[in-house]
Amino acid sequence: MKLWAIALCLLTVCASAPAQPMGWPPAAENTQIPIWPGRVPDAQPMPGPEYAKTGNSLVAGKPVVSVSNVLQPTMTVYSPREKNTGVAVVVFPGGGFQILAMDLEGTEVCDWLTSRGITCIVLKYRVPSKPYDWRCDCRPHNRELSVPALEDAQRALRLVRSHAAEWHIDPRKVGVLGFSAGGYLAAEASTNFRRRLYTPLDAADKESARPDFAVAIYPGHLATDHDALNPNVPVSGETPPTFLAQAEDDNVDGVNQSLVYYSALKKAGVPVEMHLYAHGGHAFGLRRTSLPITAWPELVEAWLRTTGIVAD
Repeated sequence: MKLWAIALCLLTVCASAPAQPMGWPPAAENTQIPIWPGRVPDAQPMPGPEYAKTGNSLVAGKPVVSVSNVLQPTMTVYSPREKNTGVAVVVFPGGGFQILAMDLEGTEVCDWLTSRGITCIVLKYRVPSKPYDWRCDCRPHNRELSVPALEDAQRALRLVRSHAAEWHIDPRKVGVLGFSAGGYLAAEASTNFRRRLYTPLDAADKESARPDFAVAIYPGHLATDHDALNPNVPVSGETPPTFLAQAEDDNVDGVNQSLVYYSALKKAGVPVEMHLYAHGGHAFGLRRTSLPITAWPELVEAWLRTTGIVAD
């Protein structure tokens, strides 16, 4: 089963789910901010207007809200209500570049991060978008990167840093966290930050697009069919410290995605921590089950402390 199949499952319509404290769309106090002040660069036509739907596939007993046909990308800022560590995380929901699992892999992440004193920014990046053919050791013409999504990610990181004083953020502690296709986007942002994909628009674009750290949970697209590193994530010594977690029974992307990326990071001398579990499957987000893998947020918290990103 591939990512597109998961996307189709999430798009199946059912009755609306009960409102969640940090569900989708965001509450009034968490206004969505357009990340582009005018025309969106490299805009592609969408098959229809943007929409959100609640699927009838359940994760930990709850449905998933998905968004698609995103032409105008936005970011939504969730600030800590009590202690503020100064750390910020830009969250990339997954969905095979076809949809965005906005609650499961977006707003629910912010519920956790803000409770730990971390500012959380959910990026609603452009989907559907058609990235390169990641299944082979080739670079088809004009399909090298998931360009629209990566443009949105770069712009979001720069905007966060430009608002650092206003949002009480340390601009040297801005990271990314992504799931599935969003995990791949986190790797793209971590390895292509010197690649200028769009014409600078304002003062925010003078800021760095390099994440200070990255977390990729059940990432995809990182390995070719021959278990080589995807050439579109050119790992180097400048790639930020990275945390990886995946299940060995992940039948959507396969544990080789994390293994190949880990090996490349290690070879480049990049600090990296990886956790592999026997069971867990794919697309579980932060929702608790009886499986040990669902405790991964505690491991991320420990990693953030031991790497000095979050002070004890």
